[in-house]
Amino acid sequence: MEGRVAQDENTGTNGVSTIPLLTPCKMANFNLSHRIVLAPMARNRSYGNVPQPHAILYYCQRSSKGGLLIAESTGVSDTAQGCLETPGIWTKEQVKAWKPIVDAVHAKGGIFFCQIWHVGRASNTSFQPNGQAPISSTDKPIKPLVEANGEVIQEFSSPRRLRTDEIPKIINDFRLAARNAIEAGFDGVEIHGAHGFLIDQFLKDQVNDRTDQYGGSLENRCRFALEIVEAVANEIGADKVGIRLSPFAAYNEAGDSNPKALGLYMAEALNKYGIVYCHMVEPRMKTVGEKVESADSLLPMRKAFKGTFIAAGGYDKEDGNKAVAENRADLVAYGRLFLANPDLPRRFELNAPLNKYIRETFYTQNAVVGYTDYPFLESIA
Repeated sequence: MEGRVAQDENTGTNGVSTIPLLTPCKMANFNLSHRIVLAPMARNRSYGNVPQPHAILYYCQRSSKGGLLIAESTGVSDTAQGCLETPGIWTKEQVKAWKPIVDAVHAKGGIFFCQIWHVGRASNTSFQPNGQAPISSTDKPIKPLVEANGEVIQEFSSPRRLRTDEIPKIINDFRLAARNAIEAGFDGVEIHGAHGFLIDQFLKDQVNDRTDQYGGSLENRCRFALEIVEAVANEIGADKVGIRLSPFAAYNEAGDSNPKALGLYMAEALNKYGIVYCHMVEPRMKTVGEKVESADSLLPMRKAFKGTFIAAGGYDKEDGNKAVAENRADLVAYGRLFLANPDLPRRFELNAPLNKYIRETFYTQNAVVGYTDYPFLESIA
């Protein structure tokens, strides 16, 4: 990168960090002190879909001055949920509950974006108001999620295909959720357009079988996502809007026959709205938590998108430094590593050993275990 001299030491002669991940970055109006982002991760500890006081400590632990945090997936409406105890931002109570969490992150100098989502067909009737069918681009259901031992761990109900005239209401739900997020004090929102949830169910041709203006051609399949981006940007300002996309992934049975074309079309189309960042998942993360070899690259999308580009998906320190040094990403989002190491930027800086994450406690509803009990460097020493 420009102006950087490669050295083995962590700091150059002027005392400035030469670890690429720990160099400052300007993201529109935000001055980031480093490039390590807390990835959005479902934590399933918002009882009754309301953020809880224990989230204050969780996010605070992972905050640093000038560091970017992206909150866990947060529902835009009462039809948006598909997992236990995930937060929402469609009621006044939820907005009020988010405020002290956001304030605590800001008190530590952090920059905080709220990821707003709708799960679409990745749900079942038990999560839906009045036990109704989940909504989607299609009426095709997702097959049940089965463990290796044959045990069914999640059932998905057959969805109801949204009528064309219902789509503006869903777009409006995203707009209102974004407005609520700003009211709660967030610096911006990340629209969740990845991982087989509602927006992705429109984007991907493996799922979207519509015959109206939201289906068929690539342009039509991207229309829903871009109309949401436009509505949200008009509501809160494009400089406060990011989007997460996973063109190469096939989570929740949402794959695409031409992911490169999809990713590139979206990257170029997003420029029209001037949003602050595009957050893309690496092609190697085809399924949850599993890294595979992939010949594909995010580079064409990175080059096409004019704002800040965030890469995510199975990154370690070395990998992340390389991505920044080679200009393949401006920022790198870390999930599991940041979860297990609340002081991740500090550990990277000192080249300190990392705590191992404990997968079994990712989605438990305990307010402490696997949540706020991962040790900091000082407490180990």
